[in-house]
Amino acid sequence: MRSEYARYAEADAFQPAPAADGLLNQVLIVDDEFLIVMGLSMQVEDMGLEVCATAATAEDAIAFAQRHRPAIVLMDVRLQGDKDGVDAALAIQQTVGSKVIFITGSREPATAARMNLGPATTVLFKPVSEWQLRTAIQAACN
Repeated sequence: MRSEYARYAEADAFQPAPAADGLLNQVLIVDDEFLIVMGLSMQVEDMGLEVCATAATAEDAIAFAQRHRPAIVLMDVRLQGDKDGVDAALAIQQTVGSKVIFITGSREPATAARMNLGPATTVLFKPVSEWQLRTAIQAACN
């Protein structure tokens, strides 16, 4: 079932820009909460983009990013395992060049400072609306 947002967005259908730097127009979703992953996946697919993989740990996120070379990574900060989303984002940006959109509930100043990784990074705070996600992905693709 398509979301209400998708029906209204059809008139203004999102067309991703051609991939740059060899990156594919795919999205990697990194979050350790299954329901959040499923919701984000549906929203991304409603935009006409492909979810290449999902990961719950920083290590898996890095491996999937290197394998699939996504244009965009939707990244939670708190993940399963020893490393967090910021660690994974740094490694992915250095090795693959993907743009990272953090989707987090964390508002601690120290975490916020770590998430400010440069121009290839955007931060959205949970809960994220479909409009916010769409706007952030469009900006990252341009």
